[in-house]
Formats: sequence, structure tokens, C-alpha cells
Amino acid sequence: MAADNLWAESYRALSDFSHFIARVVAVAGGIVLVLLVIMTVLSITGRALSFLGLGPVQGDFELVEAGIGFAIFAFLPWCTLNRGHATVEILAPLFGNRFNRVLDVVSSAVLLAVAILLTWRHWLGTLDKMSYAESTMILQMPVWWGYMAAALAACVFVFICAFCLLRSLVELAQNRHIDTMGAVH
Repeated sequence: MAADNLWAESYRALSDFSHFIARVVAVAGGIVLVLLVIMTVLSITGRALSFLGLGPVQGDFELVEAGIGFAIFAFLPWCTLNRGHATVEILAPLFGNRFNRVLDVVSSAVLLAVAILLTWRHWLGTLDKMSYAESTMILQMPVWWGYMAAALAACVFVFICAFCLLRSLVELAQNRHIDTMGAVH
């Protein structure tokens, strides 16, 4: 009985931490995205009003490039944790809940493998950019900064995918219903 309580408390703590870290990274991605939108509006407005002596934000496209890459990786953990990825379930209603839970375990394992592969290759790309000391043309900002920010978010994505695989296994073992966010098509 004590081992069951310890397992339940540990799982709950891991779940709470997973939700916390995914939320923090998603909010950071959202803040970056909002700042990029504001900067883009200011840059376009500056270009449109160049006859008044205004101009575009210098290096705007360089900042958008780095920021969007981070934002995409920052949203993946939250989407994954909340089962927000689009799924096509044409045949799922024909099979029982047990089969669908097994399918959920398999898809979680595949997503974890893909996340590990993406993160590994992205990390190698980050190291490559660092070794060449490549910088952006206008701002002279090191290119690896954007890569590193996205790589850190990708590491959170791998962690969340691992937790989601564990969650799927627990749901399978406990014969629990799978909750989705409504992204089923």
C-alpha cells in the first residue's frame, strides 16, 4: 500500500512539473511571438512612413527568423502534453478502448523517437553554427543564439514526450479513458 502511495505521489509530482515546465516554455514562446508581431508592425509602419524620416527596424527579419524558430519549439511541449496534435481517427471507433490505448502508447513512443531525433540533429546544427561563429548580416548577432534557444525548448519537448509515453502506459495499465483536447479529425 505504501509503495502504491509513493508511486501515485511521484507520478503526480512528475505530472505537475511537466505541466509547469511546458506552460512556462509555451508562455515564453508566446511572449517572443507577441514581441515579434509588435516589431514587425513597427518595421512595416516605419517603411510605409519613410517619407517622414522613419524607417524599418534594422535586422527585423533576422530577429523574426530566430524568434519564430524558438516559438515553434516552445509550443510543442504544451501541445503534446495536452494531446493537441491533430489526429485522424477514421477506424478508432470500430475498435475497443483497449486497442485505442495501445495505439496511444505506440504513437507516444513514435513521437518520443521523433522528438529525440529532431533535438539531436538540431543540437548538432547548433554546435555547427557555434564552431563557425556565423553571425547575421545586419545585427551581427551570432546565429547560434537562435539555434540554442530553440534547442533548449526542444529538450523540454523530449522531456514532455517521455512523460506522455509514461502517461499513456499508466492509462493502459489502469484501463483509463484517454482525454483529448478535441483536435481529433
